[in-house]
Amino acid sequence: MFRRSILGAPLLLAPVVLAACQSRRSADASRPGPLPVVFFTDDSAAMGPEARAVVAQAAEAARARPGVPVAVRGFTAPDGVASPAFSRALAEARAQNVADALVANGVPRDRVRVQPRPPAPFEMMPVESRRVEIHVGG
Repeated sequence: MFRRSILGAPLLLAPVVLAACQSRRSADASRPGPLPVVFFTDDSAAMGPEARAVVAQAAEAARARPGVPVAVRGFTAPDGVASPAFSRALAEARAQNVADALVANGVPRDRVRVQPRPPAPFEMMPVESRRVEIHVGG
């Protein structure tokens, strides 16, 4: 008898667990996903196919949240070779290219803000700093 009650306990808890998972899933649907990041090669602002795919996904997320701003933040690597002016111009060019691609993918231009950033240190590889982050909602 004791064995039957232990074996039946998971069946009794299943509806409660399923309801908790369902409410968590619906709460997660309103939360934005991971931060879209576009990476670039050294001294370049050109976007390849992977970059365009990331921008298309970010544009879809931005169109799904029509009332929120989209911040496009461009970074460069602190390589010590380029001047600060060149680094800023490159960060701005990268961010502008991503912003233009967002607009081409249906995001209204008045919602997109380009924000060049100073050179950012990297943890493991320089490509980490040669990036543009797309912040939907901020």
